[in-house]
Amino acid sequence: MIEEMDLALDFGKKLVDSELDAGIFNFVVKPIIKSFYSYWSVHDARTGTLKQIEIALDCGKQLYKNGASQEDFNRVINENFPNYFQNDQIYRQCRKTHKEFKRLKEVTKETFITQVKEVITFLGIKENVSDYNALVRAAFNSKEEAYKSLIIQLDFNDKCIKIVEKHPSILKIPTGKNIIINVLRKGFIKTKEYLINGLDEIYGI
Repeated sequence: MIEEMDLALDFGKKLVDSELDAGIFNFVVKPIIKSFYSYWSVHDARTGTLKQIEIALDCGKQLYKNGASQEDFNRVINENFPNYFQNDQIYRQCRKTHKEFKRLKEVTKETFITQVKEVITFLGIKENVSDYNALVRAAFNSKEEAYKSLIIQLDFNDKCIKIVEKHPSILKIPTGKNIIINVLRKGFIKTKEYLINGLDEIYGI
């Protein structure tokens, strides 16, 4: 999970440079955007995402050890989602008074629920696995099953980006909104391609 986060942030850095180099007037905003992204990716996005990973793992572990009845599952999700959401970039970088903020929050909760369910699935693996690829193969019998699980997560990301694309005013970023939105979309496409192609390696196709 951490490797995937670092990969996405690295994609973002390269895409920011590419977007800025392509713009005619971007010499004005280039230092501002590059400075923002550099600080954000190291001090905000990475720190927040690491905390989200920790929260999802802790919730999954708690539910797996104590039995994940629907009632217990809902309780754990509702108790921990506020902390999870406060570490999300939607909470940190979007205007909370915007009419679409509630929808972004709802999609983020759906993402959290799916992540916790997957943690429980992985913790339930009984096979003796030696690495992540073997763990995925043990959790999902086929590439098609793993693909369906991956797409569910990616679709949540896509929904959030579409909302921001349609309502750029939701971002608190003072300048370069179009550049950041383009980077979000292109970064999502590159990360999606990388993860889907990774399934070929995992399943030896």
